[in-house]
Amino acid sequence: MLIVTQFQSAFSDNALRWLVGFLVLEAGLPRERRDFLFVLVVPLLFSVPFILFSIPGGYFADRYSKRGVTLTTKCCELCVMVFAAWALAGGHLALAGAALFLVSAQAAVFGPTKYSLLPELLPLHRLSWGNGILELGTFLAAITGTLAGGILAHVFAGRQAWSGVVFLGLSALGISTSLGITRLPAADPARRFSWNWPGGFVRELQRMRRDDFLWTAVVANTFFWFLASLLLLNIVLYATDVLRVDEVHSSYLLAGLSLGIAFGSFAAGYVSRNKIEHGMILPAMAGIAALAVALAWPGRQFPEVLGLLVALGGCAGFFSVPVNALIQARPAPEEKGRTIAASNLLSFVGIAMQPLAQYAMLRLGHPDPSHVFVIAATMTLLMGGVLCGMLPDLLPRTLVWTRLSQRATL
Repeated sequence: MLIVTQFQSAFSDNALRWLVGFLVLEAGLPRERRDFLFVLVVPLLFSVPFILFSIPGGYFADRYSKRGVTLTTKCCELCVMVFAAWALAGGHLALAGAALFLVSAQAAVFGPTKYSLLPELLPLHRLSWGNGILELGTFLAAITGTLAGGILAHVFAGRQAWSGVVFLGLSALGISTSLGITRLPAADPARRFSWNWPGGFVRELQRMRRDDFLWTAVVANTFFWFLASLLLLNIVLYATDVLRVDEVHSSYLLAGLSLGIAFGSFAAGYVSRNKIEHGMILPAMAGIAALAVALAWPGRQFPEVLGLLVALGGCAGFFSVPVNALIQARPAPEEKGRTIAASNLLSFVGIAMQPLAQYAMLRLGHPDPSHVFVIAATMTLLMGGVLCGMLPDLLPRTLVWTRLSQRATL
């Protein structure tokens, strides 16, 4: 039931996020205003709540029963969707953006709970497999949610009250499925809430930095979400300004990337062979960089772009699964919630940096989305070097996993 509940949550979040984005694109605004809202404002409305509320989410995940936290957040989601439905029915785009902020806030509180549930439900040797399944479900939800956002914008144009009805039904479904999650005792019922969130976050960073594997995974996860956000938004601009396709075809491209991540995550969990295999991180990053450069090649047609994005997503799945597994496995049981909360906060710092970086690139003379693919490839290669410096075991393990260790020795 955790997988189903997470699927519904990710589907609804992504559908609302992209519905609001496509409504901005369809509003007939001047290009500069469109870019400001679509590239900067909407992504920040989605990501900033995770920065603000991930640490409290970690407290709730440790202090209370994770099933209870899940039920509470799903009830909050239903209340927010009532507000979103009213805003969409009235055509209030600014209020729909406010609803997106609130939906992201409840998702931020739920995040540490859903990820810290996994190591409590599964033995260590099944954790990579479980992450593969969870990531498969999450990104399948992102695929269908992204498609749904474009379809809702297109089918219910001028009648967005029906989109609100869809979101209300999904929230009710999420509450019903969360009732089936296994009852587990609180991991740290004596933990006290601290209003000094920044201080607690700094202390958590200091603790994580004492574990090279954990800290490297957290940095890699932050970069992953920055890069994924950069590519997702750039794909829509690429589809609109270069390929000249409508919002439904833009959704197909986004879905192609998410589909690749989903099945790449599933395959990574399978080939990990009952262990956390960090040797697949560097090859995955090399694949991401190569495919991003291929996307920047001029004259690409829609089917070619779709195929390249699916392949790029597959590499991203191989990158994310061992990273997530390390973050979940390394902390002590009573610290998993707060560690995952801090990691989530950093990942959404990465997501929040993306619209700032992309809008700056647009303003500084890089309006062609093809250029952004090249920049993304360069950043990926540089981050690979950074991760090797942080974790000296990463490159030798890569050589072992790719069966190049003997050749490297010779």
